[in-house]
Amino acid sequence: MVILTLNCGSSSVKYQVYHWDEQKVLARGLVERVGSVEANLEHSTHHGETLELTREIPDHQTAIQMILDAIVDTRVGVIKSITEVVAVGHRVLHGGQKFVKSIQITPETLQSFREIVDLGPLHMPANISGIEAAQRVMPKVPHVAVMDTAWHQTMPASSYIYAVPYDWYSFYGVRRYGFHGTSFLYTAKRAAAILKKKPTETNLIIAHIGNGASMSAIQDGCALDTSMGLTPLEGLVMGTRSGDMDPAIIEYVGRRTGMGPQEINSALNKKSGLLGITGKFSDRRDNNKAADEGEPRSVLARQIECYRIKKYIGSYMAALGRVDAVVFTAGVGEMAWQIRELALQGLENLGIILDPDKNKLSRTRNAETRISADHSPIAVYVIPTDEELVMTEDTYAIMKGTYDIHTNFRYSFEDPKYVNKERAKALEKELAKNPALKGILA
Repeated sequence: MVILTLNCGSSSVKYQVYHWDEQKVLARGLVERVGSVEANLEHSTHHGETLELTREIPDHQTAIQMILDAIVDTRVGVIKSITEVVAVGHRVLHGGQKFVKSIQITPETLQSFREIVDLGPLHMPANISGIEAAQRVMPKVPHVAVMDTAWHQTMPASSYIYAVPYDWYSFYGVRRYGFHGTSFLYTAKRAAAILKKKPTETNLIIAHIGNGASMSAIQDGCALDTSMGLTPLEGLVMGTRSGDMDPAIIEYVGRRTGMGPQEINSALNKKSGLLGITGKFSDRRDNNKAADEGEPRSVLARQIECYRIKKYIGSYMAALGRVDAVVFTAGVGEMAWQIRELALQGLENLGIILDPDKNKLSRTRNAETRISADHSPIAVYVIPTDEELVMTEDTYAIMKGTYDIHTNFRYSFEDPKYVNKERAKALEKELAKNPALKGILA
């Protein structure tokens, strides 16, 4: 039984092929520069075979057909026929207030997504066109939408209502929605398993830090607050997004420069964050290297980013009262020890005591690690996220009629004995090269 998951961006499609009965990933890949004459596909299989192609891919339908051709290819294919795919899960940025969990896609569902395109203008059109394209290519299988915003629907009104005219919320849906929900769901359940606690008894602060970044305060296993807002612009300093700022800046800069609201909004989303401060770098690897070498603006950018994370940790500790663990996840959170160190520096009096050596050692996407000192009252973990697995399990359960909201549904990875076979195999090779890593495994 094979499940395909698709994550359609404005010019990309990320995918994974999962064999449910064998509980393993058969293939994964990425199509980039959709809409270009020089688009490319990168495809890899569990056997270690790879395929790279560059050709014209005018639209998402062509990209998805290219993916399907790859997974049944005689050399790098992992299934004999597309008929082996029994369901398709789609990542969708925004579910608005209507969707509190994943759902099977119907014409009515798609219409609901079209009605909230304004809440995610950079992502929703691609999500919708990707769904429509996949349905045309695979019309006979169920398609499921997994919303980034669903996790945050347990937030109380005191967390999601802005102090603006209430009619803006009533008539236009202006409120905090939050994003990265699939990642928060996975890491929250895994953290509870590591702590040997029920999710409903667990209070956490999770920092999902990639090119886009956000945080979630979790009380009794449910979202209490999050850093992103109406759109993914609010909150932490990101690769190209500003995060929190004074809204009056928009009018001020417009008056001084002649830039219109759309132009300023584009600058805040695409030319700000680390890129805006450094003028060069949006990738943390590049910026960390420059900062380590003493480049002043890279040092400043890293300081600003980490100070913002630290402020959110402090505010969420106040909101939660009791915190069992702080968790870092996503590409930067999993690999950039410098970001974690600076963000947690000076929090010892609040019960968060980092072990610098463990923190520097933790640079893996194949294992969950504990980087706090043994005597730290609050644990600090690095937990590699697995959004594709959440999408796969939601899709399978919806297809079988066993799915429910996460508080009433048990995922395979909630089991303390859960093992990701693909990562476990890769970890064996890592441990052979770096045996010290074994000492910090969670």
